[in-house]
Amino acid sequence: MAPHKAKERELLRFTTAGSVDDGKSTLIGRMLYDSKQIFQDQMEALERASRLRGEETVDLALLTDGLRAEREQRITIDVAYRYFATPKRKFIIADTPGHEQYTRNMVTGASTADLAVILVDARKGILPQSRRHGIIASLLAIPHVVVAINKMDLVDYSEERYRELVDEYAAFAEKLNIHDLVFVPISALKGDNVVEAGGRMPWFEGRPLLPFLEDITITGSRNLVDFRLPVQYVLRPHQDFRGFAGRIASGSIKVGEQVTVLPSLFHSRVRELYVGARRAEEAFAHQSVMLTLEDEIDVSRGDMIVRSHNLPVIDQEFDAYVCWMDETTPMQEAGDYLLQHTTRTCKAHVNEILYQMDVNTLHREKATQLALNEIGRVRFTTSQPLFFDPYDRNRETGGFILIDPATFRTVAAGMIRYTTKETLRELRREQGEAQIQRVAATNVTWDESLVTHAEREQQNRHRALCIWLTGLSGSGKSTIARCVERALFDEDRRVFRLDGDNVRHGLCADLGFSREDRMTNIRRIGHAARLLYDSGHMVICSFIAPYEEDRAFVRALFPEEAFMEIYVKCDIEECKRRDPKGLYAKAERGEIKGFTGVDDPYEEPTRPELVIDTTGLDVQETVDRVLRFVRETL
Repeated sequence: MAPHKAKERELLRFTTAGSVDDGKSTLIGRMLYDSKQIFQDQMEALERASRLRGEETVDLALLTDGLRAEREQRITIDVAYRYFATPKRKFIIADTPGHEQYTRNMVTGASTADLAVILVDARKGILPQSRRHGIIASLLAIPHVVVAINKMDLVDYSEERYRELVDEYAAFAEKLNIHDLVFVPISALKGDNVVEAGGRMPWFEGRPLLPFLEDITITGSRNLVDFRLPVQYVLRPHQDFRGFAGRIASGSIKVGEQVTVLPSLFHSRVRELYVGARRAEEAFAHQSVMLTLEDEIDVSRGDMIVRSHNLPVIDQEFDAYVCWMDETTPMQEAGDYLLQHTTRTCKAHVNEILYQMDVNTLHREKATQLALNEIGRVRFTTSQPLFFDPYDRNRETGGFILIDPATFRTVAAGMIRYTTKETLRELRREQGEAQIQRVAATNVTWDESLVTHAEREQQNRHRALCIWLTGLSGSGKSTIARCVERALFDEDRRVFRLDGDNVRHGLCADLGFSREDRMTNIRRIGHAARLLYDSGHMVICSFIAPYEEDRAFVRALFPEEAFMEIYVKCDIEECKRRDPKGLYAKAERGEIKGFTGVDDPYEEPTRPELVIDTTGLDVQETVDRVLRFVRETL
C-alpha cells in the first residue's frame, strides 16, 4: 500500500495557540481556503460579513471566530473546532484563545491534540503569551509542537528576523518537556508557506505547514505498549455469554493473551474479541471493543482490564497538575470533589495544594487555593483506588476531571504526575534534602581519599559529569555514546563509557532480565558511575533503563548539576526496522520474554535534560546535539 493510502483514514488532531492578534483564525481560514475546503455559500457569507466590517478583502478569520463578541473584538474567546480532509489525511483543528483569562479554554481544546501550532508575530517577537502556550503544551504532554513565525510579510520576509526568533524560542523550549519542536516561517494573510511555499522565502528549506502536517508521523508518540481497557458496559444477553465492552485507551490485545482485571487482580485469558459486530484476532488503541474471558470473573463498569505482566499504578494517593475552571468558587485545600477517571467515578479529597505555577514564567508560588484559569500542583486522596499511568506516558489513563458534588459542574481538569512516594522523593530532591546514601555493610566505613574531588577536576581542567542515555533498544544510544566518548577524548577530556552489554560480561554477569534483576543491574551501574565521577571522570552510560524509579535512584546518587539525563527517543517501528541484534524479532516470536517495547513497558523520562528523536536524524546530527549540550554545561 502506498504511504499516502495508508494514512487516508488517519486523523490528526491539532490545536492552534498564540497571543492576541497573532493570526490563529486567519491561519486556519487560509488553510481551508487554499486547500479548497470552503463551500460556495460559506464564501458568499464571508464576503458579505467582510463588506459589513469595511474590509476590502475577505476576512478568513471569520470562518472560526463564530461568536458575536469574537467578531466585534476581533479576538478568539471560545474554542472553535473545524474538520477538514485532504487526500492524505483527516484533520480536526481546535482554534484556542490566546488571552490568559481563557487559559481553561486552551487546556480544554489542547487536551486531546497530537500537535500544537504556536503562532508568533514576527514584528512583536516572543511574548509572554508565546512562552505560556509552550508551557501549557508541555504540561499537556503534546508530543509535537510547531512554532509558526507569522506575518513574515510585515518584516519583508527577513531571514535574519526569522533566525533570531527561532534561536530565542528554542533556547526557552529547552527547559520544557517538548520532544519534537519544528519552526516554519509563514504569512497567513498572504498564504506564504501555509499550503504552498510561494517564492518570497527561498531561503527556507523546510516544507510548508499543511504538507508537513499531512506527513508527520504521530503513531510513534502514542502509547502502543501498555494495554488499558476501562470497562464501560458488561453485556449479558443470556446466561451463556458475558462480554466486557469499552474503548481501548492504549496498547493492543490479541485473542489468547493473559490479562488481569483491576482491582480484583484476578487473571484470565482473552477468549473472544469483537470490534463492532466483527470477530477479530487483535484490537488496538482507540477502538471500541468487546471481549470475553476464559474464566468467570466478576467485572463491573469502572474496572480495568490490562495485560498481566504490564500493570498500571494502583493507588489512592497521587499528585497532579490541575487547571481550575470554575468561575464562582476556587479550589480549596481540604475540599471534596467527585473525580471522573476513565470509566470510574469516586470521591476525591484535596490533601494539599503544593504550589501554584505561573504559566508565563514557570515560577512556583505557595498557594492555599486555585482560582479560575490558575494551574497548580495538588495532592489527592481518593475513596477508591485508581488505575493510572503518569500523564506524560499515557494521556488517556493519566487525565481526569473534577466535578462539584453539589452542582455537578465540571470545575477542573487534572493531569496525574506521580504517586505520593514519587512526589516526596522529587520534592526532597528539589529542596536539596536528597543526600547520597551509601549503603554499607556491618562494620564497614567509607574511607575518604586524601585527594579531593575539586583537586581532581582542577587537574583534569574540566568538570566531572554523568551523562546518562536512556531509550529503547535500537534507538541509537550505544552508537551516540561511542561517538561522544571519542569526541570528548580527542578534546583531552577524562572520559569513560559504561555500556549495557559490556557490564553484563563481568559486573552484572550473574543477572537476568526480570524486573528485580534489571533494578539490581541499574543500581550497580549507578554506583560504578558514581565511583568514576568521584575520580574526576566524565562517565557516559548507555542503558535502556526502562523504569523511571531506577533512573531516579541513579540520579539521586549525584549532585543535581552533575547528572545529565538524555532521552534517546525513537519510534518503536523504526527501532524494530533497525533491530541491530535481531532481538525484537525474537521477542515477537516468543523466544525472549519481558523484552522492553514488546511485552514489557518503557517508562519515558519525565524530566530529562535533553530529548533527541533519532527517528529522522542521522548519527552525526545526534552526536553534534549531545556534544553541544555537554559543552554548554561545562
